Amino acid sequence: MQSQQQTEQPPTHPPSHRFDKYLGKLWRERDFRRLWLSLTITHFGGQITFLALPLTAAIMLSATPLQMGILSAVEVLPYTLFGLFTGVLVDRSYKLPLIIIADVGRGLALLAIPIAAWFGVLSMPVLYAAGFIVGIGGIIGWAAYQVFMAERVGRDNLVEANSRIALSDSASQLVGPGLAGMLIHALTAPFAILLDAVSFFVSAIMLRGITSHPGDAPLARQKSETWRHAWAGIWSDAKEGLALIWQTPVLRSIAVSLMMWNLLKHVYLAIMILFATRDLALSPGRIGIIFMIAGLGFLAASALCQRMNTRFGVGPVMLFGLTLSGASWLLVATVSAEYVTTLHLATALFLFDFGAMIFFINYLTLRQAAVPSHLRGRVTSTLIFIAVSLSPVGALLGGVMGTYFGLRSTIAIAGAGGLILGLALLRYSPLNAMHELPEAVETSNPPALAPEMAAE
Repeated sequence: MQSQQQTEQPPTHPPSHRFDKYLGKLWRERDFRRLWLSLTITHFGGQITFLALPLTAAIMLSATPLQMGILSAVEVLPYTLFGLFTGVLVDRSYKLPLIIIADVGRGLALLAIPIAAWFGVLSMPVLYAAGFIVGIGGIIGWAAYQVFMAERVGRDNLVEANSRIALSDSASQLVGPGLAGMLIHALTAPFAILLDAVSFFVSAIMLRGITSHPGDAPLARQKSETWRHAWAGIWSDAKEGLALIWQTPVLRSIAVSLMMWNLLKHVYLAIMILFATRDLALSPGRIGIIFMIAGLGFLAASALCQRMNTRFGVGPVMLFGLTLSGASWLLVATVSAEYVTTLHLATALFLFDFGAMIFFINYLTLRQAAVPSHLRGRVTSTLIFIAVSLSPVGALLGGVMGTYFGLRSTIAIAGAGGLILGLALLRYSPLNAMHELPEAVETSNPPALAPEMAAE
């Protein structure tokens, strides 16, 4: 009787386990908490620079549309120049020091902006250099962070770890722009950037407290292997990824679509802040609020994507999202400087975030499903390279067009191009007929997995 009563008593949990169903198990790991918190801090700091860097150029330096285009181009140029080679650097380096170096480098680059402003020597070349260095640190630091996180938490905990990263990213997208707008309004844009610089230094200090681990060691090169052979291997991998993309109609369509969409997106991004501050006369605080409202589009897309896929099919939903994003730029171009400006622009940017997220949720899933596991890494890096290859061109084009055609007309042209691209894909892309995820294309004689991949 006593044993029966004991079994019927509710189980007790140690205090540290009570919140596991809400926070997961990884939160109890000291190293993971440091990794997660450091990334969260830099995500929120990044929202400041996302608004403050172009606002510094537009308001304090009275930048021309062409200068805004150059600034946007140099920020994304590292992804075009170094995208294919970042994986090799990460593979052949200790990941944690690489992340710390990337944090410190970005912090120093951003710190130069408020220092230059304090001494009255701030100029567009200073912003160009800072934007380029931050871009380099971003591509290296994020790649190293992803690999280090995967190695540290283990394969069984990857879903939980990625969900925590997504939570941080979503929170920064929702809350960050509003806080950034208030800080920029109170401190001016260059000195608000100081807080982002500090966030990178804080992140680096936190990461230094993480203990070393045998799995953190770099992938060893054979003694006979030279860097010439290493680079030859990179190109060989890239060619294999390109071959699979070209031979698979769905992947080929996605690659071309992303390349053209990013070209148009950076035409728009290059002059968006300039349009908001000059043509619409919006303050930094109002711009922050608008971007915060627009961030709700990410949440709506996450909530509705699966239902839309079930009802309409994966491919059509992807193309709908791409088309909607282009249409939203046209809506931005119709915003007028009246009392409804904030609501009008927030609605347009909400639709952009919703459409873009609908597309990218399915794109990431499709990329994982359609590519064999042994080719996934090289196809992923190759797709990223193709997707961003024309982004710097788009940014420069946006600056030139903004100079000669005006800011509103340039945004309208980008929107018309995005709408035409989406409608053409709805008519001709094989994605339109794809209602379910395809099976991975398997090739004969797959190569052996790298030791790091096999250890996951």
